[in-house]
Amino acid sequence: MKDAQTGIIEALKYAIQMELDGKKFYTLSGKESSNKIGKELFPWLAEQEDFHRKRFEEIYKLIAQKKGWPVTPVKPDRNQTFRTLFDEAIRNIGTSIKVQKSEFIAVEKALEMEIKSRNFYTERATTATSDIEKNFFNAISAEERGHYLALIDYKEYMSDPEGWFTRTEHHSLDGN
Repeated sequence: MKDAQTGIIEALKYAIQMELDGKKFYTLSGKESSNKIGKELFPWLAEQEDFHRKRFEEIYKLIAQKKGWPVTPVKPDRNQTFRTLFDEAIRNIGTSIKVQKSEFIAVEKALEMEIKSRNFYTERATTATSDIEKNFFNAISAEERGHYLALIDYKEYMSDPEGWFTRTEHHSLDGN
């Protein structure tokens, strides 16, 4: 049992560091973004990373004090707040977005980070020693997937704003 506790402590330390690194990257990317959407997306992601870090730190404290996992169930955030902001910002900007190459590079790195995080949390869920731990890591993994999808959406919008609008608005060629 001591090995399991050591394993979870190490996993939580690693998760906390990933979230700190993510927050730092997203904060900097938001400041360097050349457009309104990036200036909203990256800080929102930084907030999400900070939220995750705080949750990990709370669990770390409880486990370190040998109190175990918190009993409260964790449900994934469905990213609704950001979806609303993202959709509104894009509608206001329309297809006239200005994008620098550095923005694409930042999004690519962000996508890699989200994949790495999601894979780590998914793996932790499969090795969990309790349903509470498993559900927690599955919920965090789902949130990371939501971040990944938001970044994919942004990348697609930056690459082809007109195509993005056509796809998301579900316009058909016959006018219906």
